[in-house]
Amino acid sequence: MRLFLLRLVSMAALTVTVINSPPALGEKSAAINFNPPPPPPPDRGAPGNRGEGASRGGCTALGVPLTAFVPNYQQSLNQDQTPTITQVWGLTSVEQPSFWFYVPYYQSSLRAIEFVLQTDQNKTIYRTNISLPSVPGIVRVKLQNTPAILENNKSYHWFFKVKVACNHQEFAKLEYVEGWVQRVKLDVALRDRLKQSSPQQQVAIYAEKGLWYDALTRLAELRLANPQNAELAEDWKSLLKAIELENLATQPFVY
Repeated sequence: MRLFLLRLVSMAALTVTVINSPPALGEKSAAINFNPPPPPPPDRGAPGNRGEGASRGGCTALGVPLTAFVPNYQQSLNQDQTPTITQVWGLTSVEQPSFWFYVPYYQSSLRAIEFVLQTDQNKTIYRTNISLPSVPGIVRVKLQNTPAILENNKSYHWFFKVKVACNHQEFAKLEYVEGWVQRVKLDVALRDRLKQSSPQQQVAIYAEKGLWYDALTRLAELRLANPQNAELAEDWKSLLKAIELENLATQPFVY
């Protein structure tokens, strides 16, 4: 009996060691260096629109359009490099990722916001209305606790639709951004590496491996939990700069 109790104490000590082993949030994280994976071939690609150019609405804050936080790629359809196609696309390793968007409107100008997720065969697997944010800022769309689950090595097409009326005398106009997400399976070595890393280091690893949605969501969650952390703010700016959206780095999270 005494030998059994000693074994239990040893196992408990080992458990505490494992739980406490990851570095604390405050430790210096690795530099954020997003390494984009090769996008799909143009003929089997992921055409989309993340919100480039001017907004069609006349009441945006700062004149910045509705924008999806996702990489885009310009690819040629033939060997002479013209015309090109814009692919809006990124990778995730989770079955229910999050999506992030900048909504440039005050609630008084918004009429409705909807998120739609489809398979590559145009079958809708998820559709939801989004609560209207009170002020312009960054909106998160979660797939958690929904029936929608992404399968490995499959691409999914998403749409983020916003109905806007700058005043009560005009009809609401539809603005939208669209893009793609593909789920990939992590190998055992990478999963183990992530488990042994601090939350900030996990962001750097996801970015290094080209897992855009995972890096963005992990870092956004850290910023939400630690809004005054200057290092996280710099990491956020660095990650958005990698996809040329650093102009949105100081925008607040509003939903």
